[in-house]
Amino acid sequence: MSDSETPKIIVDDDWKSSAKAEKEKLAAAEKEKAEQGAGPGGLPEQLGFRELISLFATQALMYLGAIPDQSGRSMVSLEVAKLNIDLLAVVQEKTKGNLSDEEQEMIDGTVNELRMQFVEVAKAVEQAAADGTLEQMQDPNANPMGGPAGPNLKI
Repeated sequence: MSDSETPKIIVDDDWKSSAKAEKEKLAAAEKEKAEQGAGPGGLPEQLGFRELISLFATQALMYLGAIPDQSGRSMVSLEVAKLNIDLLAVVQEKTKGNLSDEEQEMIDGTVNELRMQFVEVAKAVEQAAADGTLEQMQDPNANPMGGPAGPNLKI
């Protein structure tokens, strides 16, 4: 093999410094983003429309039995779930025309999905009541009617 045919190895040490600089730049951006988005306790400093929608949706899902409580049990209270869905629908109606396209899609999709889930859970509760497999929560300290919204059901 002659010198012209021998492969040449080119060592580029600049890539290390470029990679290090890029890594530091990304770390600084992540740190800035974390500082802007979270306050004490990991909660966002500035609450917005997304957090409001999430609050109502989470509450509705919890009372539709989709999110278990601290004990690990799911609870269904159709009346409380409906209240949260209805409150979200009020926000939807009152903000119509004042939202970005992304925000409008978010609230429309959330309200529609929650309504569909409500109907499915209500049918399941009705079927369980008809089958005799429905079990009401037995809490000696609870109001027999389950508070202002009626009885609570255990899943």
